[in-house]
Amino acid sequence: MEGATPARLYATVVGAVLVIAGIIGFFYSASFGSPGSVDEVFGLLSVNAWHNVFHIITGAVGLLVAGFAARQYALWFGLLYLAIAAWGFVIGSGDSILGFIPINTADSVLHLVLGVLGVAAYAASGGTSSASRPGVPRGLDSTAAPPRSQ
Repeated sequence: MEGATPARLYATVVGAVLVIAGIIGFFYSASFGSPGSVDEVFGLLSVNAWHNVFHIITGAVGLLVAGFAARQYALWFGLLYLAIAAWGFVIGSGDSILGFIPINTADSVLHLVLGVLGVAAYAASGGTSSASRPGVPRGLDSTAAPPRSQ
């Protein structure tokens, strides 16, 4: 289990926020159309049922892996959200990703923030070595450098 790291904080907090946002989104639009009935959550974020499900799934994954793969989650989901943000900025406000997930500028900005925070959390968490992991003798840790011969 990982200790308290920026990646673990990212996976836990962002995961919880995405799950809650996805659930709240269903109160605004539960349409599974293409993109179907789209509504604005708090007058800002375009949602439909597909968008809500995507947020619930990506958030739930963060919560599930926060204890053992938070750094990988922060990197991969950070990159995913950066790609989605870029795609959203390219296609423009009022369009949809893959034809069924509505997007607007506020969504793209939010996705950009989530992506940057994820990659930053990954970088700030760094790797662990046997020197920082008590109980793992040097040489038994696969991340430790092999002894130099003279």
